[in-house]
Amino acid sequence: MPRDSTSPLAGQTALVTGASSGIGAATVKRLAEDGADVVLAARSEDELESIASDVSATTDAETRVVRTDVTDPDQVAAAVEATVETFGSLDIVVANAGLGIDESVEEISDESYRLMMDVNVDGAFYTARAALPHLREGDGSLVFVSSFSGQYPRPKNPVYAATKWWIRGFALSLQGSVGGDGIGVTQINPTEVRTDFGSEDDNPMNERFEEGEVTEPSEVADAIAFAVAQNPPTHINSIDIYRRDKFTHF
Repeated sequence: MPRDSTSPLAGQTALVTGASSGIGAATVKRLAEDGADVVLAARSEDELESIASDVSATTDAETRVVRTDVTDPDQVAAAVEATVETFGSLDIVVANAGLGIDESVEEISDESYRLMMDVNVDGAFYTARAALPHLREGDGSLVFVSSFSGQYPRPKNPVYAATKWWIRGFALSLQGSVGGDGIGVTQINPTEVRTDFGSEDDNPMNERFEEGEVTEPSEVADAIAFAVAQNPPTHINSIDIYRRDKFTHF
């Protein structure tokens, strides 16, 4: 979809973490369709290159791939600086990188516990910390992809839920801290999304549900695009995306 000056994100630059699949990949495509140039950050460089190539073939957006492990603060800072050096600004950041390991508190290993904390919590913090000075310059938007599990119990995995509760608290307090500087901080809270989230043994979402049963990655990307496209920049605090029968399970 070619862009023009009337595209909602024309002239803006976005950085998306966890961009190699699922929600992140869908978000890259949607923001590019809306006119933004996009930097794709994740560990899987081959997948990032493939997505960037597809975006280049279907939109007029410029892209750059930056291999990034969000658990490494230096790599996150380097991805942010590469974005600004390449495009001259940073207007939108989508902190999407995350993972879930469904293990009980009694059974979870130190490695699994640390990995979820490192990616979901530390990765989000490092991304915000590195991006805020640049977002402040242009009244930018910072979006955290959180979860239904950050608002309601997740009996199967309290540790994963706790990381998303942390995101929720951090996003709310961060908005209080930087809202006066013109920065918008939004959390997106989906329930099940049909992606390869989870390992094969954990029965990933795209195997558990048929198309149309639960949320698609493109629907989450639509919500993100809506939040960052407000002009004038209304603050969208939170968007919940639940399948219609979700609360019948409680």
